[in-house]
Order: sequence, then structure tokens, then C-alpha cells
Amino acid sequence: MKNVWLSLTIALMLLLQACGSKSETANTKEEKVVTAATSAIHLTRGEFIAKVIDFTKGSEDVKYLGDKPCIVDFYASWCGPCKIVAPIMEELAKEYEGRIYIYKVSTENEKQLATELGIQSIPTFIFFPMGGKPFSSQGIAKSPEETKKMFKEIIEKELLKIR
Repeated sequence: MKNVWLSLTIALMLLLQACGSKSETANTKEEKVVTAATSAIHLTRGEFIAKVIDFTKGSEDVKYLGDKPCIVDFYASWCGPCKIVAPIMEELAKEYEGRIYIYKVSTENEKQLATELGIQSIPTFIFFPMGGKPFSSQGIAKSPEETKKMFKEIIEKELLKIR
């Protein structure tokens, strides 16, 4: 009788876990659909070349291709500072939605692009103003609050030209 109860208990636990997993997956998918419009946008090498700069044609005519200023965040999943700045980038994507793009490039998945652009430390951020020269920044400030404040200053003064 003990073996029957043990088998039934294990079967019930597995069934509940399976049902719980499906429910969590459905909720996660719904959340992604809702937040997709206001999230940082992950880019592959090809998407970077199509949306940001096409550096493959030579250096004479390299110019920013976007219709709004952008920040490109080069990161890796194992990088501690990258993990700290990731939610800040998401908050900024929502706050400045429609005015700037925030792109993310995984240096683990896009090694060729990181090498071609000379990304040597992460996080590295490249800022692309409209009609201006791109500039970069490496690392983050001491606290998440200071980091967000620093990004907001750059966005407003350099990308959006708000004085």
C-alpha cells in the first residue's frame, strides 16, 4: 500500500509541476508581447549593419542609419556590471520610447561584430546622435541610481539636445 501512495504522490507532483510550468510559460509569453514595444531591442550582426551602421562598404560613407538617436549596449550574460545595467536600459527604453532606440548586442552571440567594432571590455555603450559623431563609454557608475542619472544626462544633452 505504501508503494501505491508513493507512486500516486510522485505522479501528482509531476502533474502539478507540468501544469504549473505551462501556466508560467503562458504568462511569460503574454508579458513579452505586452512589453516588446517598450523593451531594449536585441540585435544580431546583420541587424546592426541594417539598422545602425553598415561598416562593410568601407569607411568613407559610414553613417548612422536610424531615424532616431540610439544607444547600443554591448554586454555578456556572465558580466556582473552588465547585469546591473540591464534593468536600467529597460527602464530607459520605456521612458524614452518613441524618441530613441536602445539596442543590445550580446558579445557572446555576436563575437564577430564585437571584434570588428573593437569592443574590448564590457559593458560598452556606443551612442549615436542624429547627424553627429558617435561616441562610446565603458563601464558603469558606482550605483544603479548614479548610472541611470548619467545615462539620462547623455540622452537629454547629447542625443535629444535638450538643454
